[in-house]
Amino acid sequence: MSEAPLDVLLNHLKRTRGFDFTGYKRSSLERRIAKRMAHVGSSGYIDYVDRLEVDPDEFAALFDTLLINVTGFYRDPQAWDYLAGEIVPKLLADTGEAGSIRVWCAGCATGEETYTLAIVLAEALGERAFGERVKIYATDADEDALMQARAAVYTAKQVEAVPPELLARYFERVDERFAFRKDLRRVVIFGRNDLVQDAPISRIDLLACRNTLMYFNADTQSRVLERFNFALNPWGYLLLGRSEMLITHADLFRPVDLKRRVFSKVVSASLRDRLMNVQRDPGARGSAAQLDPVTAERAFDVAPVAQLVIDADGKLATANDQARALFGIALSDAGRPLKDLEVSYRPVDLRSNLDLAFAERRTVVIPGVNAVMPSGHARDLEVHLTPLVSGDVVLGATVWYQDVTGERRLQDELEISKRELDTAYEELRATVEELETTNEELQSTNEELETMNQELESTNQELGTMNDEMRRRSSDIDEVNAFLETILTSLGVGVVVLDGDQTVRVWNASATELWGLRADEAEGRHFLGLDIGLPLDDAKAALRSVVAGGSERAEVTLDAIDRRGRPIRCHLTVLPLGGDGPGRTGAIVLMDEAGHDRDGVAVVPLDAG
Repeated sequence: MSEAPLDVLLNHLKRTRGFDFTGYKRSSLERRIAKRMAHVGSSGYIDYVDRLEVDPDEFAALFDTLLINVTGFYRDPQAWDYLAGEIVPKLLADTGEAGSIRVWCAGCATGEETYTLAIVLAEALGERAFGERVKIYATDADEDALMQARAAVYTAKQVEAVPPELLARYFERVDERFAFRKDLRRVVIFGRNDLVQDAPISRIDLLACRNTLMYFNADTQSRVLERFNFALNPWGYLLLGRSEMLITHADLFRPVDLKRRVFSKVVSASLRDRLMNVQRDPGARGSAAQLDPVTAERAFDVAPVAQLVIDADGKLATANDQARALFGIALSDAGRPLKDLEVSYRPVDLRSNLDLAFAERRTVVIPGVNAVMPSGHARDLEVHLTPLVSGDVVLGATVWYQDVTGERRLQDELEISKRELDTAYEELRATVEELETTNEELQSTNEELETMNQELESTNQELGTMNDEMRRRSSDIDEVNAFLETILTSLGVGVVVLDGDQTVRVWNASATELWGLRADEAEGRHFLGLDIGLPLDDAKAALRSVVAGGSERAEVTLDAIDRRGRPIRCHLTVLPLGGDGPGRTGAIVLMDEAGHDRDGVAVVPLDAG
């Protein structure tokens, strides 16, 4: 079966997923794609494209095959030793004691080399300065690899190459794995970046791209290296992998240590620098001096920034298209004194600053200049006044206006974002403090509840002890009552115990046998109000006398009817209950049928207890 060209598949990946593999080495792509096609049973590129359209999950498997993330901590130890011992000290000297350090780890894969860079810089600077001065940007085209890198958690096998003392200092043990410290992790920013398609990160001091360029073809390598050259600061360094060389790119990078694949940036002259050279020394040799005057003038006219050239006499020598449009300068104004032109004082005073530039032989920069464009829009400008000098002779000066509106807007937005972030952080901190306070209160409340629980348990134990004591006392009272009931029953006479109000408190079995009234029917009722066959009204005087303390004993014999309806003569003996006189608490009434032998009957007084 005939196969469609590989470009059909590559264009499909670029169109549907945004990945451009056309710059990768052809042989490597064919080998790796063939491996995936064989795995899923596709017979050719068209068949495999159909497979990708019906099975979106196959994209992830294909990218895992194409984007081989081979990395590790301290891979090629000699390169890292050289970086730590030679390059980093030079870099710190170039950036100054308080300058920021920007690092780009391109093709970071799962982050091992990114965190190795972080450890090297933290060791050189100290952890505090590292957190304040360093910003590491780590990029890759593989989102899955970036997710692993952001997690910063590695197995024991993955961190084997990290020296034990550094492993203990920069990693935290999480179960059987090792996590890079969170406080240092904040320095690293991970993001997706396609080196072939996306814009590079700028103003970089150290750029590490190890064993990534080797997968690109020569043309793509050139484009990527041009972007790396643009990204680096003039003093910046490029660190490549052991399999990568830059022999054919001497115009972009020069070797610092070829064995360890460390390179420095070759700084090329900008258009502005070349124009200054033309103005400074028209007879100098070189490509800039050999430009045709018309070409040089046209190049000056179409420069993207507004630019003026002032001669040594303070006259306007020339102005490019941007300057003429921005400040209303006519071609006929060339040769006029600058002081006679509006541009000399609007939007910023040029004359005093030109005097300063001439006197000190240096570029004077005026930031924060506001200007209104012909369209009516306000713009923020940064004005640069550079003297043109040949030896000790001042030839004039060039003035150029750089539009920094976008940068200023971004800076303002950044400041607003910082303030909002600071506010959010303060609110979060306040919330955390409130939660901590609430937690302390809850702990205090819990301790109070535990104390109360202990007190309740103690009280419960005391109540249990009291309850046991009450049960024992109740048992003792029951025994005493049973004993008294036995005594009262054994007397053989009716016994009634009355309280001070003459209410029946005890009614024994003999009284029930005599009158037919049960104890539960008699107890609690007034003795004189009982409905029995005994005329109790005739006993009132005897009862009152004894209860009131008037006598120690009273006896009375009354005609009565017993429970069987039989007429009897009932003999009542009233004895005092309690102390003498007003201290008496009641009375004991003994009732038996008159004529019965009562000798030997003993009356037992009941005390208050």
